[in-house]
Amino acid sequence: MSIRRQTQLSLNEIAEQLNPLLRGWITYYGRFSPSELHPLLCYVNQTLLAWAKRKFKRFKTHKVRAGHFLQKLARENADLFIQRRSSTTRTTARPAWRAAAST
Repeated sequence: MSIRRQTQLSLNEIAEQLNPLLRGWITYYGRFSPSELHPLLCYVNQTLLAWAKRKFKRFKTHKVRAGHFLQKLARENADLFIQRRSSTTRTTARPAWRAAAST
């Protein structure tokens, strides 16, 4: 992922580049290896954090502020990235033993 250094792009343009990739990862790993999906999505979040720190100079040495900024953007633009949409909607059925245990 070469997003970190592409500071000329807007967040919408980055979302357009990432969404097909994320959709494929979520479809494959969510189905066949869900335990591997979380580290991949964390990597995407870290990459977006690095992008924000380079794009907005006020965040260059403020990792926490950049993280808060991205969280705010995620809340305001929930449909921007596919990973935000998939975290709120379950793509696979919940195992019966889990559903029974939680009720």
